[in-house]
Amino acid sequence: MTDIINFIVKDLLGQASILIACIAMLGLILQKKSAGKVVEGTFKTLLGFLIMMAGINIIVATLTFLNDIFTHGFGMQGYITDVAAIAGLANRELGSEVALTLMVIFAVNILIARITPFKYIFLTGQALLWMATIGAVIGYKTGLTGLPLILTGGIFGGIMAVVMPALAQPVVRRITGSDDVALGHFCTLGYLVQAAVAKVVGKGSRSTEDLQLPDNFKFLQDTYFSMAVVMVPMYLIPALAAGPAYIAQFSGGTNYLMYAFMQAIQFVAGVFVLYSGVRLLLNELVPAFRGIAMRIVPDAKPALDCPVLFPYAPNAVIVGFLATTAGSLIGMVVFPMFGLAMILPGLLTNFFAGGTAGVFGNAMGGRRGAIIGGVVHGLFITFLPAILVPMLESYGFTGVTFSDSDVISSGLLLGHAFQNNWLFVGVFILFVTLLAWFVNGKSTKHHEEKVHESV
Repeated sequence: MTDIINFIVKDLLGQASILIACIAMLGLILQKKSAGKVVEGTFKTLLGFLIMMAGINIIVATLTFLNDIFTHGFGMQGYITDVAAIAGLANRELGSEVALTLMVIFAVNILIARITPFKYIFLTGQALLWMATIGAVIGYKTGLTGLPLILTGGIFGGIMAVVMPALAQPVVRRITGSDDVALGHFCTLGYLVQAAVAKVVGKGSRSTEDLQLPDNFKFLQDTYFSMAVVMVPMYLIPALAAGPAYIAQFSGGTNYLMYAFMQAIQFVAGVFVLYSGVRLLLNELVPAFRGIAMRIVPDAKPALDCPVLFPYAPNAVIVGFLATTAGSLIGMVVFPMFGLAMILPGLLTNFFAGGTAGVFGNAMGGRRGAIIGGVVHGLFITFLPAILVPMLESYGFTGVTFSDSDVISSGLLLGHAFQNNWLFVGVFILFVTLLAWFVNGKSTKHHEEKVHESV
């Protein structure tokens, strides 16, 4: 029985590419496609996801290097947002509980989608794992064990897996122009914060994608070239600060500035690969998913990882990344003045979450929304980990904290609920409710007007 559970959790739910390919295969079978079409659609879905992940891995490797030289070159010390480190520590003590909590989350997600109007199936496996981890850790450290621990974290996580895509969907419709896919990424609260700021400051601001340049600079309208123009100095300046002696451990004898330059170009190559994978994945998965929508969960929508939104506003991704990084640097300096922990900027989070938030900000408030909202987003995702630190330290986790805003919020809500601090829980829920109402009110009306016009 243990082997079967481990196979399901690690080899199916734990392997996002296999999970999504199996879901595509199930959808095609339910549509009674021919065997050849089922094999072709399943393979292309798997291929698209793996190409997307290959791009992500290239980006992660180059950003990890940038993060190292950035913190070393500028002498930064503080807490790092490293969810993998916390998950590793938690799994030593709670490996089975985390795995079973993950299974309950997925089951609850499907059940809620089946019986309620919220038809979102959350398919970002690693995000579900982080949610299972925070639920298991908080519950265990406050005295829960066994089945109550697993069910508490699983039911709460399953609700979050439906609610967060639902809160983001009106803006996602505005970004994509359709209702075919949803966002399955537990940084949604931060995206809504940026969207709210963008809605306030961005009235009349043009889109980041509508750049009008003089003829001599038209070449900068190429997405990948303009990205390189931004990223090359972003790598070279920290490389100069870190110096050749430190970078020698990475460069293998290559000149340290040339190595940093090539890392910047590899970052751009990773983005190119990522976008190619996203397009192939969506072309195959969305039609296949209709089989599940028709049979198991009527009108179901796949909630996918944040890079699926990047091709819709590639300029906004870079603007969001840079603005979020600026906001996180400001927060790193300012928040310790008020007694909070110093949170070091996590450039991986700043790129993936900040880039997605930039797309949200651009959709709601154009360039000003992407820039000003991005700075606020950076402050927000620095503030949340800082206020989680005391709780995590009381549980024995030192020097690290979570990064994803929804995971942190879940930890804070569960922790304060177990401590019977219902005032905090109530205020937080009220804040999220008002934020979602403010952001989504007009965007839903906007989508309905567009549908009416097309009819």
